[in-house]
Amino acid sequence: MTTEASKSSVATDLSSASSSSQTFTARSASPSEWKAVTSTIQTLVEEATFDVTSDGITFRAMDPSHVALVDLFWPSSDFEKFHCERPDRFTVRVEDFAKLIRRAESKDSIELSRKSADSLSLKIKNGYLREFELHLIDTNQGNTPLPKLNFNARFRTLEAAFDRVLNDVSAISNHITIETSKDKIIFSGKGDTGKASVVLEKGTEEVLELEVKEESKATYSIEYLLKITKAAGSASESIGFEYSSKMPLRMRFNLGDMVSKKGLIDFYLAPRVSE
Repeated sequence: MTTEASKSSVATDLSSASSSSQTFTARSASPSEWKAVTSTIQTLVEEATFDVTSDGITFRAMDPSHVALVDLFWPSSDFEKFHCERPDRFTVRVEDFAKLIRRAESKDSIELSRKSADSLSLKIKNGYLREFELHLIDTNQGNTPLPKLNFNARFRTLEAAFDRVLNDVSAISNHITIETSKDKIIFSGKGDTGKASVVLEKGTEEVLELEVKEESKATYSIEYLLKITKAAGSASESIGFEYSSKMPLRMRFNLGDMVSKKGLIDFYLAPRVSE
């Protein structure tokens, strides 16, 4: 995960670096990670500012309502090719950026490079080379701090299993309550037409991990969870969850294979105040 120290260092270095020295190249072997990243960010904000250092690419932002936050850490080691002369920062309109990323097919590589102060170069290649130049936008966006949280419950489920849970509960309710004990996770919701409940037990194929220091219960918006699971879950076979009673939820998605890849998308969601 990104740290406040590294964010501050980036901001300091950026102020002293000239545009001609802010060059970088980042090439991924497939477009799936970039598609997950852009889709996730697009659910929250219209503009995105990425920081690039020799360690990799980071992004963090909160939605305008301050209900949800996304934190990306994509290490340089996960890329097929990565080079960064000095820390750099660039801001794009997410819709325009995502539109170009979606041009890539499953076997295409994607290469981003910064060659001028006001544009980003994007190459999509698999024998057939396509190159785009995307104009960057100016921004005064500051650093977004991470919430300081203590988690009493954590679990990991298959992405497909959680997607089914959300769709089942959303048939009845706009909110989902997550309740964890030592041996099971209960997802429930209620609405004008009735109630819904789904139980996932420890030791089943759907529940990969379950650790509970203190039984916890909190309620969250299904709309946000559906959007983020569809977007970030496209690159992750499983999802990690951490939360405490009536506290924000953190969902962790891996960018690619959990063993060989270290990239992460963390999604924080504030709880529903009244249950």
